[in-house]
Amino acid sequence: MNTFLWVAQVVLAFAFLAHGLLFLFPPEAVSKVSKQMPFPVGFLRFICIAEILGAFGLTLPGLTGLLPWLTPLAATGLVPIVGGALVFHLSRREMAPALNAAVLLALAVFVACARWFVIPL
Repeated sequence: MNTFLWVAQVVLAFAFLAHGLLFLFPPEAVSKVSKQMPFPVGFLRFICIAEILGAFGLTLPGLTGLLPWLTPLAATGLVPIVGGALVFHLSRREMAPALNAAVLLALAVFVACARWFVIPL
């Protein structure tokens, strides 16, 4: 179970780090897409920074042994972010991104619950 949790944490961390960096420092193609977003630029930057910090919070406390309570807190903090992404994509009827968000949401809830109650670090 601990191994599966670590795999889930690393997958989540990679996904959120990649997404956060992609939208914080967009290449030309993503830059055009992000200009069509119905949210202010400051809000999008806040979400990207929260995703990047959450990615580090999922892995670094467990690897270093410092402040291990930050791992379930990071997973809990990512739940509303990916939940909002799920609602956003469903409202626009974008099924593939909504499915990705649903899988990430399930993993984040699983990691948060398991690291809080079942197998704390």
